[in-house]
Amino acid sequence: MAAPLDLDQLQSFCAIADCGSFTEAARRVNKTQSAVSMQIKRLEERLGQTLLAREGRSVTLTLHGEALYARARKMLRTNAEILDHFSDGVLAGSIRFGVPDDYAVRLLPVILSSFQRTHPKIAVDVSCMASEHLTEGMRAGRYDLIVFTQGTEQNYGELFRTEKMHWVASHGGRALASDPLAIACGPHFCIWRKDAQDALDRASKDYRIAYTSSNATAISSAVLSDLAIGFLPESALQPGMRVVDDDHELPHLADAQIALMRASHAYGGIYDALANHIVQSMGNLDAAASDTEAAE
Repeated sequence: MAAPLDLDQLQSFCAIADCGSFTEAARRVNKTQSAVSMQIKRLEERLGQTLLAREGRSVTLTLHGEALYARARKMLRTNAEILDHFSDGVLAGSIRFGVPDDYAVRLLPVILSSFQRTHPKIAVDVSCMASEHLTEGMRAGRYDLIVFTQGTEQNYGELFRTEKMHWVASHGGRALASDPLAIACGPHFCIWRKDAQDALDRASKDYRIAYTSSNATAISSAVLSDLAIGFLPESALQPGMRVVDDDHELPHLADAQIALMRASHAYGGIYDALANHIVQSMGNLDAAASDTEAAE
Protein backbone atom coordinates (compact mmCIF):
# COMPACT_ATOMS: atom_id res chain seq x y z
CA MET A 1 0.00 0.00 0.00
CA ALA A 2 1.33 3.44 -0.94
CA ALA A 3 2.35 5.72 1.91
CA PRO A 4 0.08 8.76 2.44
CA LEU A 5 1.16 12.19 1.34
CA ASP A 6 2.76 14.54 3.87
CA LEU A 7 0.27 17.25 4.91
CA ASP A 8 3.09 19.56 5.93
CA GLN A 9 4.50 19.38 2.42
CA LEU A 10 1.05 20.08 0.97
CA GLN A 11 0.66 23.10 3.26
CA SER A 12 3.93 24.56 2.00
CA PHE A 13 3.00 23.77 -1.60
CA CYS A 14 -0.34 25.60 -1.24
CA ALA A 15 1.35 28.56 0.40
CA ILE A 16 3.73 28.90 -2.56
CA ALA A 17 0.83 28.59 -5.01
CA ASP A 18 -1.07 31.30 -3.14
CA CYS A 19 1.70 33.90 -3.10
CA GLY A 20 3.99 32.88 -5.98
CA SER A 21 7.13 33.05 -3.86
CA PHE A 22 9.26 30.57 -1.89
CA THR A 23 10.45 33.37 0.39
CA GLU A 24 6.95 34.58 1.28
CA ALA A 25 5.64 31.03 1.60
CA ALA A 26 8.43 30.17 4.04
CA ARG A 27 7.39 33.13 6.18
CA ARG A 28 3.76 32.02 6.14
CA VAL A 29 4.49 28.45 7.24
CA ASN A 30 7.20 29.49 9.72
CA LYS A 31 10.04 27.62 8.04
CA THR A 32 13.31 28.53 6.38
CA GLN A 33 13.31 28.93 2.62
CA SER A 34 15.70 25.99 2.27
CA ALA A 35 13.36 23.79 4.33
CA VAL A 36 10.42 24.70 2.10
CA SER A 37 12.49 24.04 -1.03
CA MET A 38 13.39 20.61 0.31
CA GLN A 39 9.72 19.87 1.06
CA ILE A 40 8.72 20.70 -2.52
CA LYS A 41 11.59 18.61 -3.91
CA ARG A 42 10.44 15.62 -1.87
CA LEU A 43 6.80 16.16 -2.85
CA GLU A 44 7.72 16.31 -6.55
CA GLU A 45 9.84 13.16 -6.18
CA ARG A 46 6.98 11.43 -4.37
CA LEU A 47 4.51 12.24 -7.16
CA GLY A 48 7.01 11.92 -9.99
CA GLN A 49 5.98 15.26 -11.49
CA THR A 50 7.19 18.84 -11.62
CA LEU A 51 4.65 20.92 -9.71
CA LEU A 52 6.12 24.42 -9.83
CA ALA A 53 7.71 26.41 -12.65
CA ARG A 54 10.42 28.82 -11.52
CA GLU A 55 11.18 31.87 -13.69
CA GLY A 56 13.55 34.19 -11.84
CA ARG A 57 11.77 35.16 -8.63
CA SER A 58 8.36 34.24 -9.99
CA VAL A 59 6.83 30.84 -9.25
CA THR A 60 3.77 29.46 -11.04
CA LEU A 61 1.93 26.15 -11.06
CA THR A 62 2.54 23.62 -13.82
CA LEU A 63 -0.41 21.65 -15.17
CA HIS A 64 0.39 18.91 -12.64
CA GLY A 65 0.64 21.55 -9.93
CA GLU A 66 -2.80 22.90 -10.82
CA ALA A 67 -4.21 19.38 -10.63
CA LEU A 68 -2.71 18.94 -7.16
CA TYR A 69 -3.66 22.35 -5.79
CA ALA A 70 -7.43 21.93 -5.43
CA ARG A 71 -6.98 18.40 -4.08
CA ALA A 72 -4.35 19.55 -1.58
CA ARG A 73 -6.72 22.25 -0.34
CA LYS A 74 -9.41 19.61 0.23
CA MET A 75 -6.98 17.48 2.23
CA LEU A 76 -5.96 20.45 4.40
CA ARG A 77 -9.62 21.26 5.02
CA THR A 78 -10.47 17.66 5.90
CA ASN A 79 -7.50 17.53 8.27
CA ALA A 80 -8.72 20.68 10.04
CA GLU A 81 -12.25 19.26 10.33
CA ILE A 82 -10.94 16.07 11.93
CA LEU A 83 -8.87 18.03 14.44
CA ASP A 84 -11.89 20.21 15.27
CA HIS A 85 -14.08 17.17 15.80
CA PHE A 86 -11.83 15.83 18.54
CA SER A 87 -10.99 19.18 20.10
CA ASP A 88 -12.78 20.49 23.16
CA GLY A 89 -10.81 23.74 23.43
CA VAL A 90 -12.37 27.19 23.50
CA LEU A 91 -12.08 29.01 20.19
CA ALA A 92 -9.71 31.95 20.57
CA GLY A 93 -7.38 33.95 18.36
CA SER A 94 -7.42 36.68 15.74
CA ILE A 95 -8.60 36.76 12.13
CA ARG A 96 -7.64 39.24 9.44
CA PHE A 97 -10.89 39.66 7.53
CA GLY A 98 -11.65 41.64 4.37
CA VAL A 99 -15.08 42.56 3.02
CA PRO A 100 -16.24 44.76 0.12
CA ASP A 101 -17.47 48.12 1.37
CA ASP A 102 -20.64 47.59 -0.69
CA TYR A 103 -21.83 45.44 2.21
CA ALA A 104 -20.13 47.24 5.08
CA VAL A 105 -22.81 49.79 5.90
CA ARG A 106 -25.82 47.51 6.05
CA LEU A 107 -24.49 44.05 6.86
CA LEU A 108 -21.14 44.28 8.59
CA PRO A 109 -22.30 45.75 11.93
CA VAL A 110 -25.06 43.16 12.30
CA ILE A 111 -23.04 40.13 11.23
CA LEU A 112 -19.88 40.91 13.16
CA SER A 113 -21.61 42.13 16.31
CA SER A 114 -23.58 38.88 16.57
CA PHE A 115 -20.37 36.90 15.93
CA GLN A 116 -18.55 38.74 18.72
CA ARG A 117 -21.38 37.95 21.13
CA THR A 118 -21.13 34.22 20.44
CA HIS A 119 -17.32 34.13 20.09
CA PRO A 120 -15.95 36.74 22.51
CA LYS A 121 -12.39 35.34 22.43
CA ILE A 122 -11.99 35.69 18.67
CA ALA A 123 -10.73 39.12 17.58
CA VAL A 124 -11.66 40.07 14.01
CA ASP A 125 -9.56 42.77 12.36
CA VAL A 126 -11.63 44.13 9.46
CA SER A 127 -10.64 45.89 6.23
CA CYS A 128 -13.28 47.26 3.84
CA MET A 129 -12.32 47.86 0.20
CA ALA A 130 -13.06 46.81 -3.36
CA SER A 131 -13.08 43.09 -4.18
CA GLU A 132 -10.15 43.51 -6.59
CA HIS A 133 -8.00 44.94 -3.80
CA LEU A 134 -9.12 42.25 -1.38
CA THR A 135 -8.09 39.41 -3.71
CA GLU A 136 -4.75 41.12 -4.31
CA GLY A 137 -4.34 41.47 -0.54
CA MET A 138 -5.10 37.79 -0.06
CA ARG A 139 -2.33 36.87 -2.48
CA ALA A 140 0.03 39.21 -0.64
CA GLY A 141 -0.79 37.51 2.68
CA ARG A 142 -2.64 40.41 4.31
CA TYR A 143 -5.83 38.44 5.03
CA ASP A 144 -6.88 35.09 6.43
CA LEU A 145 -10.41 35.26 5.06
CA ILE A 146 -12.25 37.58 2.69
CA VAL A 147 -15.69 37.98 1.19
CA PHE A 148 -15.56 39.09 -2.43
CA THR A 149 -17.87 39.40 -5.41
CA GLN A 150 -17.87 37.43 -8.67
CA GLY A 151 -16.55 34.42 -6.77
CA THR A 152 -16.49 31.97 -9.65
CA GLU A 153 -13.59 33.83 -11.27
CA GLN A 154 -11.23 32.49 -8.58
CA ASN A 155 -10.42 28.78 -8.47
CA TYR A 156 -10.42 28.63 -4.69
CA GLY A 157 -13.27 30.99 -3.99
CA GLU A 158 -16.22 29.34 -2.26
CA LEU A 159 -19.35 30.70 -3.95
CA PHE A 160 -22.10 30.84 -1.32
CA ARG A 161 -24.67 33.39 -2.48
CA THR A 162 -26.14 34.79 -5.69
CA GLU A 163 -28.14 38.02 -5.60
CA LYS A 164 -30.15 39.98 -8.12
CA MET A 165 -28.54 43.25 -9.20
CA HIS A 166 -30.82 46.28 -9.24
CA TRP A 167 -30.72 49.65 -10.91
CA VAL A 168 -31.30 52.20 -8.13
CA ALA A 169 -32.21 55.86 -7.99
CA SER A 170 -33.19 58.45 -5.43
CA HIS A 171 -36.88 58.57 -4.48
CA GLY A 172 -38.47 61.49 -6.32
CA GLY A 173 -35.21 62.39 -8.04
CA ARG A 174 -34.61 63.49 -11.62
CA ALA A 175 -31.40 61.61 -12.43
CA LEU A 176 -33.42 58.75 -13.89
CA ALA A 177 -34.75 61.12 -16.55
CA SER A 178 -31.35 62.59 -17.45
CA ASP A 179 -30.25 62.42 -21.07
CA PRO A 180 -27.72 60.99 -21.48
CA LEU A 181 -28.37 58.84 -18.42
CA ALA A 182 -26.06 59.83 -15.54
CA ILE A 183 -24.42 56.81 -13.90
CA ALA A 184 -22.56 56.52 -10.57
CA CYS A 185 -20.22 53.54 -10.39
CA GLY A 186 -16.91 52.10 -9.30
CA PRO A 187 -13.56 52.47 -11.12
CA HIS A 188 -12.78 50.90 -14.49
CA PHE A 189 -11.73 47.55 -12.99
CA CYS A 190 -15.07 47.07 -11.19
CA ILE A 191 -16.81 43.96 -12.57
CA TRP A 192 -20.26 45.44 -11.87
CA ARG A 193 -19.37 48.58 -13.86
CA LYS A 194 -18.19 46.50 -16.80
CA ASP A 195 -21.38 44.45 -16.79
CA ALA A 196 -23.60 47.55 -16.55
CA GLN A 197 -21.78 49.31 -19.40
CA ASP A 198 -21.95 46.21 -21.59
CA ALA A 199 -25.69 45.92 -20.89
CA LEU A 200 -26.29 49.59 -21.69
CA ASP A 201 -24.27 49.34 -24.89
CA ARG A 202 -26.21 46.25 -26.03
CA ALA A 203 -29.46 48.14 -25.37
CA SER A 204 -28.14 51.19 -27.28
CA LYS A 205 -28.85 53.30 -24.19
CA ASP A 206 -27.10 56.67 -24.19
CA TYR A 207 -25.29 57.27 -20.87
CA ARG A 208 -22.36 59.00 -19.25
CA ILE A 209 -20.26 58.09 -16.22
CA ALA A 210 -21.14 61.08 -14.04
CA TYR A 211 -19.64 59.91 -10.75
CA THR A 212 -16.81 57.46 -10.12
CA SER A 213 -15.44 56.28 -6.79
CA SER A 214 -13.81 53.18 -5.34
CA ASN A 215 -15.79 53.86 -2.17
CA ALA A 216 -19.25 52.29 -2.13
CA THR A 217 -20.54 54.79 0.43
CA ALA A 218 -19.60 57.66 -1.87
CA ILE A 219 -21.41 56.03 -4.80
CA SER A 220 -24.52 55.45 -2.66
CA SER A 221 -24.38 59.08 -1.55
CA ALA A 222 -24.28 60.20 -5.18
CA VAL A 223 -27.40 58.14 -5.87
CA LEU A 224 -29.23 59.32 -2.76
CA SER A 225 -28.30 62.92 -3.59
CA ASP A 226 -29.82 62.47 -7.08
CA LEU A 227 -26.52 63.15 -8.87
CA ALA A 228 -26.87 59.91 -10.81
CA ILE A 229 -28.44 56.46 -10.78
CA GLY A 230 -26.46 53.38 -9.79
CA PHE A 231 -26.62 49.59 -9.48
CA LEU A 232 -26.36 47.44 -6.36
CA PRO A 233 -27.05 43.86 -5.25
CA GLU A 234 -30.04 43.11 -3.04
CA SER A 235 -28.20 43.06 0.30
CA ALA A 236 -26.43 46.38 -0.36
CA LEU A 237 -29.61 48.42 -0.92
CA GLN A 238 -30.06 51.32 1.48
CA PRO A 239 -33.06 53.24 2.84
CA GLY A 240 -34.04 56.08 0.53
CA MET A 241 -33.10 54.18 -2.60
CA ARG A 242 -35.68 53.38 -5.22
CA VAL A 243 -35.35 50.12 -7.09
CA VAL A 244 -35.97 51.02 -10.73
CA ASP A 245 -38.60 48.87 -12.43
CA ASP A 246 -38.42 47.45 -15.92
CA ASP A 247 -40.75 50.09 -17.31
CA HIS A 248 -37.83 52.56 -17.52
CA GLU A 249 -36.25 50.46 -20.28
CA LEU A 250 -33.04 49.82 -18.40
CA PRO A 251 -31.29 46.59 -19.40
CA HIS A 252 -31.15 43.47 -17.26
CA LEU A 253 -27.99 43.10 -15.16
CA ALA A 254 -26.17 39.86 -14.40
CA ASP A 255 -26.59 38.53 -10.88
CA ALA A 256 -23.96 39.32 -8.27
CA GLN A 257 -21.99 36.30 -7.09
CA ILE A 258 -20.65 36.46 -3.55
CA ALA A 259 -17.90 34.14 -2.35
CA LEU A 260 -15.49 33.45 0.48
CA MET A 261 -11.77 33.07 -0.08
CA ARG A 262 -9.40 31.61 2.49
CA ALA A 263 -5.66 31.56 2.91
CA SER A 264 -4.38 27.99 2.67
CA HIS A 265 -3.99 27.82 6.45
CA ALA A 266 -7.46 29.20 7.21
CA TYR A 267 -9.45 26.01 7.68
CA GLY A 268 -11.09 24.72 10.83
CA GLY A 269 -11.22 26.36 14.25
CA ILE A 270 -11.73 30.10 14.37
CA TYR A 271 -11.76 30.42 10.57
CA ASP A 272 -14.63 27.99 10.06
CA ALA A 273 -16.48 29.67 12.93
CA LEU A 274 -16.42 33.04 11.15
CA ALA A 275 -16.97 31.63 7.65
CA ASN A 276 -19.97 29.57 8.74
CA HIS A 277 -21.43 32.54 10.61
CA ILE A 278 -21.16 34.79 7.52
CA VAL A 279 -22.76 32.22 5.22
CA GLN A 280 -25.58 31.52 7.66
CA SER A 281 -26.19 35.21 8.43
CA MET A 282 -26.40 36.18 4.76
CA GLY A 283 -28.66 33.20 4.11
CA ASN A 284 -30.97 34.45 6.86
CA LEU A 285 -31.50 37.65 4.85
CA ASP A 286 -33.70 35.68 2.46
CA ALA A 287 -35.75 34.25 5.31
CA ALA A 288 -36.19 37.70 6.84
CA ALA A 289 -37.24 39.15 3.49
CA SER A 290 -39.76 36.33 2.99
CA ASP A 291 -41.23 36.94 6.44
CA THR A 292 -41.58 40.65 5.65
CA GLU A 293 -43.32 39.98 2.37
CA ALA A 294 -45.67 37.48 4.01
CA ALA A 295 -46.57 39.99 6.73
CA GLU A 296 -47.34 42.61 4.09
